[in-house]
Amino acid sequence: MADDESRTILLEKNEDCPGCIIDRTKQQQRGVPYLHLSFIWLVSLCTALPISSLFPYIYFMIRDFHIAKQEEDIGFYAGFVGSSFMIGRALTSIFWGKLADRYGRKPIILIGTFSVIIFNTLFGLSTSFWLAISVRFLLGCFNCLLGVIRAYASEVVSEEYNALSLSVVSTSRGIGLILGPAIGGYLAQPAEKYPNIFSQSSVFGRFPYFLPSLVISVYATAVLIACWWLPETLHTRCRIAQGRLNPTELNDDESRGGGLDEQKIINKPSLLRNRPLMAIIIVYCVFSLQEIAYNEIFSLWAVSDRSYGGLSFSSQDVGEVLAISGLGLLVFQLLVYPPLKKSVGLLAVIRLSAVLLIPLLSCYPYIALLSGMTLHLVINCASIIKNALSISLVTGLFIMLNKAVPQNQRGAANGISMTAMSVFKSFGPAGGGVLFSWAQKRQDATFLPGDEMVFLVLNLVQLVGLILTFIPYISQIQ
Repeated sequence: MADDESRTILLEKNEDCPGCIIDRTKQQQRGVPYLHLSFIWLVSLCTALPISSLFPYIYFMIRDFHIAKQEEDIGFYAGFVGSSFMIGRALTSIFWGKLADRYGRKPIILIGTFSVIIFNTLFGLSTSFWLAISVRFLLGCFNCLLGVIRAYASEVVSEEYNALSLSVVSTSRGIGLILGPAIGGYLAQPAEKYPNIFSQSSVFGRFPYFLPSLVISVYATAVLIACWWLPETLHTRCRIAQGRLNPTELNDDESRGGGLDEQKIINKPSLLRNRPLMAIIIVYCVFSLQEIAYNEIFSLWAVSDRSYGGLSFSSQDVGEVLAISGLGLLVFQLLVYPPLKKSVGLLAVIRLSAVLLIPLLSCYPYIALLSGMTLHLVINCASIIKNALSISLVTGLFIMLNKAVPQNQRGAANGISMTAMSVFKSFGPAGGGVLFSWAQKRQDATFLPGDEMVFLVLNLVQLVGLILTFIPYISQIQ
């Protein structure tokens, strides 16, 4: 009770501090904070679209670069395009997280949104493999949105809606899995698909992958404009902003009505010594590696020829599958996940999802034996279930990560998690591409031929992640 009274005094004394304004707003909050959730949704979608839109057409983009000497090598080169983004993000995530803790969440979100406009547009104009890799690397370096918006989501709403706000971050990824693949699948190579609208001599004919990038950049421009009205959550105009104060720990002078400058100064604990946080990050990294490798492999597997164990899908077919599974993910995230988490707990949902993913992925090589409407029905159902289970893992880990640290370290903590996750994800597309290319060359092997080996490796990584969820420190954050 005394802490609450001290907190009220503190907020009243910092009327110009945006973080204090947000704290007062949360105290007076009644009902679901739709406006704040809308900002979170818009920004999270902005970082999801450039990644998800790439999957339906990356195979054809690499083919058109004429760098692969044979068809089986396309997956090898495609993996490095995805990895370049993750490497760039790994190198800068901690830097952006620390800047967000020092200068606020809003300016970093604005920078990240602006980078999407510039580098995503340039990617669509790429005419060579090396230019595409370079632009994706720079996009990763400046794309600081996901880690910062996760910290922001845990701060802008009251504790009652904390799980909902972090779920919005994951749900926007579901929207990204609907819109991104649809944009990439339907708008790539427009001169070939819609010759009555786009001519081969137009800019979209000469740059067949520019249109989906342009559409996403236009959306990012709208988000950038909207973010000018984004409320800041960090205490940037009082000493709390620098992480030197614990606002609930006041000295005797403050309790007697003393000034703010007389509060007790404390040092930040080291994040690297926060064992629950480090345990969560490790688990998150393993599951992220498996997820990005799956995304890379699925797109390559779906468009590869049936003679190589694939589905012979077009980029439009892949876009439809990913869009439908994304829609199923959205329904699951809004209607099923909240009551499920409440009834069985975060950790139980994470472990259950990890267990169920293993037999599901084991069925994928046999889906390629189907055809016609049966094939489309089964692959869509499998993709919906796969995405729902994966998002349950990610959302639970998001919530636990932000619970493991105080506000003045959330930017840095999410920066560390993004760095570690991006390092792992940088191996995912490249490793997945290499693994897929190798598997296509061993279709007649006696032991786990072709794609059976690919999905076995994915399951092994999934099993490692499941085992790591039993690290004792993780159960401390329930």
